[in-house]
Amino acid sequence: MKIQFWSIGKNHEPYVKHGIEDFTRRIGKYFSVEWNIVPVPKNAGMMSEMDLKKKEGEMILDWLTKDDYLIALDEIGKEMNSEKLAQFIQARANESVKTLVFLVGGAFGLDEAVLKRANYKWSLSKLTFPHQLARLILAEQVYRACTIIRNEKYHHR
Repeated sequence: MKIQFWSIGKNHEPYVKHGIEDFTRRIGKYFSVEWNIVPVPKNAGMMSEMDLKKKEGEMILDWLTKDDYLIALDEIGKEMNSEKLAQFIQARANESVKTLVFLVGGAFGLDEAVLKRANYKWSLSKLTFPHQLARLILAEQVYRACTIIRNEKYHHR
């Protein structure tokens, strides 16, 4: 199974770049993994919130294939602890999912069309995080889940 992290916005900021790269490299020991930074549409500053989300959503839907398993990170999604995330990822691997796409939305969240396409809506927390930190938390939690699946020592419980 391949894991892809998609995030709408700018490239990783220096204050999180090293951590994201480190956890991504670690995940690579378990699954093929890559990041795709979805660029903000041109003239985004001139668009309404609704138009911007719609334009971003159209780009996302164009990039997805019918077989991609989309996990939309959304504040009203379901929460999971680390063990449940590990079980979730293992279940997708057992189902022979080819590509697991974790999607971090833009500044105003995800368009309704993307949320409807999502196979699962996941909330990292009830807290609100800047997108850069959400990327780092996402990478770390997926790495943690990988170590739980393999019964390795990174996760202490």
